[in-house]
Amino acid sequence: MENRAEGSVMRVIARIHTDFPEKFGIPRQSGLVSRLKGEIVFEPEFRRVEALYGIEEYSHLWLIWEFSAAKREKWSATVYPPRLGGREKRGVFATRSPFRPNAIGLSCVKLEEVIRTGQDAPKLIVSGVDMLDGTPVYDIKPYLPYADAYPQAAGGFGQAHREDGIEVVFPGELLQRLPADKQEAACEVLAQDPRAAYNKQPDYVYGMTFAGYDIRFRIEDGVLRVCDVIPADGAGFEKIK
Repeated sequence: MENRAEGSVMRVIARIHTDFPEKFGIPRQSGLVSRLKGEIVFEPEFRRVEALYGIEEYSHLWLIWEFSAAKREKWSATVYPPRLGGREKRGVFATRSPFRPNAIGLSCVKLEEVIRTGQDAPKLIVSGVDMLDGTPVYDIKPYLPYADAYPQAAGGFGQAHREDGIEVVFPGELLQRLPADKQEAACEVLAQDPRAAYNKQPDYVYGMTFAGYDIRFRIEDGVLRVCDVIPADGAGFEKIK
């Protein structure tokens, strides 16, 4: 049978701007950190007010987007989900791993505001985001509770590890270096334990770039302790000298 989809191209309709210039620290699912906000800016061709008529009737939206920083030439049939400690395999189609045959992501976000005037308008402000700054968005669809929510559905290992996290100690004098409207979100992001499953060594200082700052932390006795907050200049992690 002819593969009619072969060679088809999806068009980027918008890009979302978030507080994450790097992958490290981004929540592994949408909605895990409700205070994280993003601004959806449409590409000029799709920057049409009439395309958003009625969107305020919905509290939540589905975003279909691209894992633009996680592309690979080849795909693997199995992956090691972080929620399983990076030690157990699952089939790629039984996970939400970014390393897929097509690097497509799906997120449910809360619609906070529709901006219809001003530079680059119309724009959407959403919360509960889990995307890199500048992520291309392919489509936006309303979330329909009657069709999209199944409270009794089985959630597999993802649901079983929904509450996983780590205790965070963020000294007040360091927390105050962040803008006031970013402080609670930063604490919630850290509580998700942003470390990769394969890199949880106690002799490291990690750096998470967030909202223009490099938040540096280490893990001591199972507790995440923030040790510095400085203006971002290319974060990541570094081994303690």
